Amino acid sequence: MTKAQPLRVVHETTYRYAPRVDIAYHLACLTPQSGHAQQVAGAELLVEPMPAQRRTAADAFGNLRTWFALFTPHDALRVRAESRVVVTPRFDALEPQASARWEQVCSALRYRVRAPFWPAADFLYASPFVALLDELRIYAQPSFPAGRRLMAGAIELMHRIHADFEYRPQSTSIGTPLAQVFAQRRGVCQDFAHVMLGCLRTLGLPAAYVSGYLLTEPPPGQRRLLGADASHAWVSVWCPQLGWVDLDPTNDVVVGSTHVTLAVGRDFGDVTPLRGVIRGGAEHAMQVAVSVLPA
Repeated sequence: MTKAQPLRVVHETTYRYAPRVDIAYHLACLTPQSGHAQQVAGAELLVEPMPAQRRTAADAFGNLRTWFALFTPHDALRVRAESRVVVTPRFDALEPQASARWEQVCSALRYRVRAPFWPAADFLYASPFVALLDELRIYAQPSFPAGRRLMAGAIELMHRIHADFEYRPQSTSIGTPLAQVFAQRRGVCQDFAHVMLGCLRTLGLPAAYVSGYLLTEPPPGQRRLLGADASHAWVSVWCPQLGWVDLDPTNDVVVGSTHVTLAVGRDFGDVTPLRGVIRGGAEHAMQVAVSVLPA
């Protein structure tokens, strides 16, 4: 069995404004929590300039989010999140054939008067970035013939998305519609995750969007470049027998001890790392640096 992996994550975002910003309100989703087979040994969120108001609380999905307000004029904003996390592998002994048949899961989650409510049903429906498109359902169906076990079908679907879609940085933006991503068959990790979410949900299977980080190894003989990593995204599929199982279609792997979970939602919009409203700063530039290191 793979050993637990202690990791250190640094995620730093810098905005530079011209002209300066007079007032700003921001929301950061950059603090991981213990759970999801990981233990947070420490986490801190530094904001410069110092906010006039700041509050941290859990959202509807249990993610930690920090609201902060700046009332002092400023021409730059720096948000640095640093965490130390020990990740324990959850799925080394995953047995896809131990899961229920996918039709049984769909039937159990179908709405019935006075039937018990399954919390996983929150992740069955369309969301702002994941439309339930007919073409996604048609694409997904070959992985889910009658009687197939849910996780066996989900893993095959992951393999197919990885094979059929090209990972190409800067080929999409967060505003690129899912239909366009599917048609052009290329994108980045959030696109791979959104495609897989749409495929599963169109079949009536609950699936969540997971944001986080991935430990990457530099090429042999080269040193690790600090700040050269990036945020990552993958999918969590719900199965009554196995619980939530995380699959990474970008890398075609069942998630292991090198994935750090940051937040879970319906799609990217629920777990945006940093967003806000500002007065001023008509021109601005953003720089993001992420480092994931063995601790």
